[in-house]
Amino acid sequence: MATAMHLLRTLSALFLSGSLAACAHAAGDAPPSGHAATGATAGAVATGRYPDLFAEAGYAPGQVRAKVDAAFAQLFHGDPGEEAVYYESGANAHGPMAYIHDVNSNDVRSEGMSYGMMIAVQLDRKREFDAIWNWAMTHMYHDDPAHPAHGYFAWSVRTDGVPNDEMPAPDGEEYFITALYFASARWGDGEGLYDYRAHADRLLRDVLHREKITGQTRRGLMTAVNLFDKDARMVRFTPDVGNAAHTDASYHLPAFYEVWARVGPQADRAFWKQAAQVSRDYFVLASHPRTALTPDYGNFDGTPWAAPWRQESDDFRYDAWRTAMNWSMDWSWWRADPRQVELSNRLQAFFASQGMDAYQSLYTLDGKPLGGGQTTGLVAMNATASLAADHPRRLDFVRALWERPVPRGHHRYYDGMLYLMALLHCSGQYRAWLPADAAG
Repeated sequence: MATAMHLLRTLSALFLSGSLAACAHAAGDAPPSGHAATGATAGAVATGRYPDLFAEAGYAPGQVRAKVDAAFAQLFHGDPGEEAVYYESGANAHGPMAYIHDVNSNDVRSEGMSYGMMIAVQLDRKREFDAIWNWAMTHMYHDDPAHPAHGYFAWSVRTDGVPNDEMPAPDGEEYFITALYFASARWGDGEGLYDYRAHADRLLRDVLHREKITGQTRRGLMTAVNLFDKDARMVRFTPDVGNAAHTDASYHLPAFYEVWARVGPQADRAFWKQAAQVSRDYFVLASHPRTALTPDYGNFDGTPWAAPWRQESDDFRYDAWRTAMNWSMDWSWWRADPRQVELSNRLQAFFASQGMDAYQSLYTLDGKPLGGGQTTGLVAMNATASLAADHPRRLDFVRALWERPVPRGHHRYYDGMLYLMALLHCSGQYRAWLPADAAG
């Protein structure tokens, strides 16, 4: 019986892989591809066919386009009091400026700004992309070589640009860099601030090679290093030396590192290729063997880290929602690590066992619920896990995302950004925009 069931699952997986290719939905012109590989062993970057999970779940192309367009319209240009998170904020010599507002925390975060740029480049919205980038470089970027965050972005500032915390959160830099490379490939490079590739190259060199700097901040004297540990080949939780030997599973983005290994500075490409594999291994180490849940913060060896100021960070909480998106995007784009299929299957099996309409948002790693209700952000991230999962339940998670309305109200920032990125992932519109000779 076990052998028969294994054969059945294998045949089902092959059928589903073929269905993904057949149902792939092009969102405008496909990114250029310089690789001729085809079939189930090649990822979407090589084939140019990005899975449209909504089509596979039975939704018509027109419905999908309308849903994505409506979400973007509401979150970027909807009612400023209840719907929008994108706010235009005057102009400077470089042109219009805009920020993404975390309404709940009443601040602007490098996370949200970089998400906004990634969403804009995926949807071919250059004006919004440039306005966000202009605001980020004007109000968040540190160009003072004496500052410990030199070359990075403050992770949290007020809407008037005054910093709340001058130090970076490295996931912001990761998304900024990748969005800039995609903008360069999709739109071409401009001059100065809008020479996208030049800025991406500079940022990427700094996150890897920037030397230790000790200097004054609003919180006193601080010392910071690079954003990636060269020995561990792993993204740090923070470059602040007191906590630099830790990481965050949701900051691990091997799909992006593969991009950097193709288009980043030539001297560092081998490092980024190695970093991608290290992150794939880290997902396996950090995920619980039964639930596949990962902690918010972790040590380089994959064990959870309860930060002194946030003891609950060793649980599955708000940061950790995104980890499944990271490994599933990596599988969809590059098909480098089949363990990611099993991770998504295990994660979705756990949440399905909790009840599709009843599972909570916060858990211990072994699956004890900690409350939080069911939030759109987690529903969205669980849907992206279907990019890697091969069990039929995967489409239940896609349909659960479809049934969710566009977030509005006080918590619309985090839920809304994750929701819109998930719509793009699940509709085949979240793509690696690369030069023609870099897609293989």
